[in-house]
Amino acid sequence: MPGTGLWRTKSIEQSISDTDDPETKLRRNLSAWDLTVFGVAVVIGAGIFTLTARTAGDFAGPSVSVAFVIAAIACALAALCYAEFASTVPVAGSAYTFSYATFGEFMAWIIGWDLILELAVGAAAVAKGWSSYLQTVLEYIFGKGTKTSIDLGGGFGFDWGALIVVLALVTLLVIGTKLSSRFSMVITGIKVAVVLFVVILGIFYIKSSNYTPFIPEGKPAGSGESGVDQSLFSLIAGGGSSSFGIFGLLAGASIVFFAFIGFDIVATTAEETRNPQRAVPRGIFGSLAIVTVLYVAVSLVVVGMTPYTDLSTSAGDGSHKTLATAFSANGVDWAANVISFGALAGLTTVVMVLMLGQVRIIFAMSRDGLMPRSLAKTSDRGTPKRATLVVGGLVAAGATFFPADKLEEMVNVGTLFAFILVSAGVLVLRKTRPDLTRAFRVPAVWVIAPLAILACLWLMLNLTVLTWLRFVVWMVIGVVIYFAYSRRHSLLGKRQAGVEKGGVVAEPAPPVAD
Repeated sequence: MPGTGLWRTKSIEQSISDTDDPETKLRRNLSAWDLTVFGVAVVIGAGIFTLTARTAGDFAGPSVSVAFVIAAIACALAALCYAEFASTVPVAGSAYTFSYATFGEFMAWIIGWDLILELAVGAAAVAKGWSSYLQTVLEYIFGKGTKTSIDLGGGFGFDWGALIVVLALVTLLVIGTKLSSRFSMVITGIKVAVVLFVVILGIFYIKSSNYTPFIPEGKPAGSGESGVDQSLFSLIAGGGSSSFGIFGLLAGASIVFFAFIGFDIVATTAEETRNPQRAVPRGIFGSLAIVTVLYVAVSLVVVGMTPYTDLSTSAGDGSHKTLATAFSANGVDWAANVISFGALAGLTTVVMVLMLGQVRIIFAMSRDGLMPRSLAKTSDRGTPKRATLVVGGLVAAGATFFPADKLEEMVNVGTLFAFILVSAGVLVLRKTRPDLTRAFRVPAVWVIAPLAILACLWLMLNLTVLTWLRFVVWMVIGVVIYFAYSRRHSLLGKRQAGVEKGGVVAEPAPPVAD
């Protein structure tokens, strides 16, 4: 039986039934290939072009490839749980919708609010990275000194490069999801080619001595890292810092986890897929397998080409190092320019798919009344135009005016929290609704799901204390909004009360067996 108050749950049948509302109906025109493209489009970019070199230089050293493997294992465990949920509940909203069916409205709101943080901050962070690569390309064309941002003082600036890419992609998303998929397919092909170029050419510049020590000795306390800047686990365990050593490797795994968040975006598009029961699991596993192989290959090549110390943020001018840095250090500047062009193309689709995911989360929450219902209204093209414009405005503001420092970690803590709830939710639904038809079932679910929870919790513990503090503040704000607005406007709550907009509304039909 559905609960009441904070713990009232929305039945699977009701969630699926709501997708037929003419005013909020999304167009089903995506295939398994489209979903795989979306997954690869968002995953290949942020990790390879902006995180690999910096994580090696600041945290893991040559063992950054192991950090990617650790993060990939955690993702694979969670991906199994996502695939079962998405094939059972093919509705927009991903972890938010899954939580509504298992843990109740309050937890669904919390995870939805958490996903808004994950995707909005992620899109803003990658838009900043896109602008940095645009500056590199413009310097190559027009000469040194070309800038894509204007310093406004006080730590703020006007990043016109980030603003341009966000506005262009918002326009594309408003036009239609299928067109966005075709655009992603072309750009994704370009950046996969660039990644393969990095691996093949980089092999010729590898020096075996750069792999030693594979796990550098950990930095002692007092090396410029305050308590809130080290990982929570290293603080609890009494480590001096989370730079290098075992603590650094684990912290690196938590940071590069940012590179794998693409597959949960695939789940948010389930409602727009022609055969979601088969297509969504294939899209999730296909994209995850492809990018894991590419990430490990690239990370091994980069740290083999350049001593990890030269990739540190503190090396040289203190700026973040990228893949292009490794080629420049070997005198292959033309290759560095090719990589910059490829990264510019690659990060474009990352920003687009992250915004696509956030729009679908807000769309699902608005359709349930937890956010203004007007945001769930779809246009003649079958896209949630109003929600897209709101998301575009928020991401544009964040990417244009605010600094990008620590944004990746803020995305990670939110994503890992969502993965934990989804993994636990699979177990709950197996108990409460064993009658449901599941096109995909997690093998050995009572082993895999707990392992996924533990792996994600472990990675969360290796994020910085400051990231945890920011996350808690964001969650507190979400709780205030829920009690001030969302609880009173909940469509499910109104159904249970039998009243909506002053009229009588029938109680939802009880769950029935498929």
